[in-house]
Amino acid sequence: MPRLLACALAMGVAGCETTQSISPTEVNRSGMAPWTDVVPAYRINPGDKLRVFYERTPELNEVALVAPDGSIGLRAAGQVTAAGLTIAELELAVAKAASRMLAAPVVTIALDDAAGSVVYVGGSVREPGVYPLTGRVGALEAILRAHGFDPEARMTEIVLIRRSPSNKPMLRTINVRNFAASVSMDDDVPLVAGDILFVPRSRPAEVDLWVSQSISRAVPFNSSFSYVIQPSGIRAPF
Repeated sequence: MPRLLACALAMGVAGCETTQSISPTEVNRSGMAPWTDVVPAYRINPGDKLRVFYERTPELNEVALVAPDGSIGLRAAGQVTAAGLTIAELELAVAKAASRMLAAPVVTIALDDAAGSVVYVGGSVREPGVYPLTGRVGALEAILRAHGFDPEARMTEIVLIRRSPSNKPMLRTINVRNFAASVSMDDDVPLVAGDILFVPRSRPAEVDLWVSQSISRAVPFNSSFSYVIQPSGIRAPF
């Protein structure tokens, strides 16, 4: 995990010119899933509130809050790891755990409150951090929630990292300048829970440091990949 996103956005070359333009370059295509606009299933986060229903034993129905360690405690199933699972995956996990007490339990789970639904915004913004995702939020709106761009922000190549439907990392860049100028609506990308937005500067900067210190412990991707933002024509080493 610590190396995962630390390697996701490697930045800078010793001695390179700060006036050079920056362009994203894929280094390891095989390590990352092709981008798709199919919205991945929501994955449970600490802080989420769940309603657990047992079809044949409704007296055991209960509300569960996902603890900071990602688990829930249920009367019929005991402690079950929930964070990182989809609702369907958790239903299977709870049914399996509850089968020690119940005969062939049929479990349905509803997401009552997605309190853990957040996006990460960092880089050249005024207030980098973790922001709640409520309703439809586009990339530009998320950056405005982070109090907007720094003067040196590169608005034409915002980096977006997202889980694929198969829980592998995907990466694309967004030109929010085109969207802000109504040139292209394609860059009004609706965000989903767990998305990472990084706004690079107009020169090589601290992408790797930000990712490794602020993000890598919080985002559980299943596989690693490499991506470089670098001065044109120069490959940044990892």
